[in-house]
Amino acid sequence: MIEEKLQIKKIVTALILSLFSFAAVSFFLTTQQSALVGCLVLLVTLWTNEGLALGVVSLLPIVLFPSLGILSTQATTVNYAHPIIYLFLGGFLLAIAVEKTGLHIWIADKVLQFFPNTARGIIFSLAITSGLLSSILSNTTTTLLLITIALYLSEDPKLKLRFALAIAYGASIGGILTPIGTPPNLILLGVMQEKGMETIPFFQWMWMVAPLSIIMFIVVASVLSIGVGRVKIERKIGHQALTKGQKQVLFILGSLMLLLLLNAPIKPYWDGLGMSEPVLLLSAGLLLFAPPFRLLEWMEDKGKIPFRIMMLFGAGFSIAKAFDDTGLADVIASYIVDMTTLAPILLLFAVATIITFTTEITSNTALISIMLPVIYSVAEQTGIDTRLFMMVATLCASYAFMLPIATPPNAIAMSTGVVDVRTMAKYGLFFNVVGIILIVVIAKYFWSGLV
Repeated sequence: MIEEKLQIKKIVTALILSLFSFAAVSFFLTTQQSALVGCLVLLVTLWTNEGLALGVVSLLPIVLFPSLGILSTQATTVNYAHPIIYLFLGGFLLAIAVEKTGLHIWIADKVLQFFPNTARGIIFSLAITSGLLSSILSNTTTTLLLITIALYLSEDPKLKLRFALAIAYGASIGGILTPIGTPPNLILLGVMQEKGMETIPFFQWMWMVAPLSIIMFIVVASVLSIGVGRVKIERKIGHQALTKGQKQVLFILGSLMLLLLLNAPIKPYWDGLGMSEPVLLLSAGLLLFAPPFRLLEWMEDKGKIPFRIMMLFGAGFSIAKAFDDTGLADVIASYIVDMTTLAPILLLFAVATIITFTTEITSNTALISIMLPVIYSVAEQTGIDTRLFMMVATLCASYAFMLPIATPPNAIAMSTGVVDVRTMAKYGLFFNVVGIILIVVIAKYFWSGLV
């Protein structure tokens, strides 16, 4: 009875905040845009206070958006079949097979041979490994490949949480390290070409971004290590031969990694194979059900698939679509234009802050696609180095650490069950602020002579 009253209180709180937000913004937004803001506040509050189950909240846009005239039912529901969802499904099927065969035990043992056997050592190694892989592979793919292994390293819930966040945050930090690491980077290069600007060469990009990534790796890993750094991590097994099932999973994973590496374009030197990452991941996952592997059985293993996170992805994509269709993204952009009277350094901080926190509730790819042409115009008006200004916005679009809908790695960390929204938001807010400060300071005092 007490739990039921507490749940009702959380739901009522979310509704009150939603209605208040709707009323507050209705003075300068359209009714449709105000309704979207109210819905966002409702969803984020329920995700944060856990007034309803994560999967239930994630399905609410299908009811709310058509009912309030924000999006049609079809325009909303189509986002719940986005290709990234099937990439996630394929990756998670692989993760289930890794755990089922015990391959994660063998891999974890190998990892512990190369890094200090303390919690701090493992947190640093997971964040850096995740980041380096994400610089050439999808951050979703990287997180899925590492998360199961990390959770095996300890039975302590506190350590499991830190390990999961280290991988998720490391993937976002490392995704900016190369031009191919994350979609916003490629969108920036495309806009530069479209505007007739000189694009940033591959290795110059890495030289520019490396200091930012290194500092963020150190900050994130150090903060996540507070209170647990000296805890010893025991090795679970000695040297054991791989079983047939483990060899089969390792073969599929190795083949997949090779294909993903060959598929990654390195302009202008290599165009990649041109294959779809969701197709590659889902194909590898489905292969686990077929002879000669037969490592997974649908009836036995389907309960391990985190369908609630697939719904969470759908909610995130629906929100991004709503931002675009209602014109709310354009409104935000217009406020940036109104800031052109600010000093250049303050304008950089303002744009970095707006992009970072807006990315928490919408797709970074969709956001940066909308914002870069606007930011180009703003930079032209203010006299700020245009490429520097656009680069700041692009990197901030990838540095969202607070909410599970902000990035696929955040959502995957949530799917493990060891991370709660409140803890992610607490750590994420701090890392958002640190990221904003570092990006702007490095842009102002290090990139100025390079871009």
